[in-house]
Amino acid sequence: MKKTPLILSIVAVVAAVAALAIAIASPAKNKKAASETTVETTAQAGDIVYLRIDTLVVQYDMYNDLRSAFEAKATGVQDDLQKKSRKFDSDVKSFENQINKGLLTRSAAEQQQAALQQRQQDLQNEAAQKQYELQEEEAVMMNQVMDAIKTYLAEYNKDHNFAAILTTSEATNVVIMGSPALDITQEIVEGLNANYIRTRNNQ
Repeated sequence: MKKTPLILSIVAVVAAVAALAIAIASPAKNKKAASETTVETTAQAGDIVYLRIDTLVVQYDMYNDLRSAFEAKATGVQDDLQKKSRKFDSDVKSFENQINKGLLTRSAAEQQQAALQQRQQDLQNEAAQKQYELQEEEAVMMNQVMDAIKTYLAEYNKDHNFAAILTTSEATNVVIMGSPALDITQEIVEGLNANYIRTRNNQ
């Protein structure tokens, strides 16, 4: 019987899942050190202030807790897929070895080959589904974080009455230049974390 090689494209999908886990695990490049000296905010009611959203997010305890849980799940998914992929690879090599030694009838070889091809397809489908689910969970996670930030800012501005609160980041540069006194990032970080800790401790 002519041997038909089986191409293991499942590895590429597993790698994509791993890349997703690495991406979410990587903190923003401009994360401020906890010990960095901050400028006291002196903005007045009616001012237009701004915050650095990328810095804010990576210093927000809620985000870091959710991210840690997400990373743990993504790692578990990756490990499970890799384990199944290694088992499949081993079974393919065993099958090809039997073919090379003439240990299988044509009918038995065709049945085993069809079964292996189906397993390969199932693994690819599972990996794609898991990757989709992780991407969806990541999106929901970020929506939760941003919703919490927006809710806090709405309450915060009831007391401060700023004309506008802008967000800027290294990627967008909405605020090209602004007085450090109008940067409320650290003040918001401290308020968000205090709120989150209270909420978490009461659960």
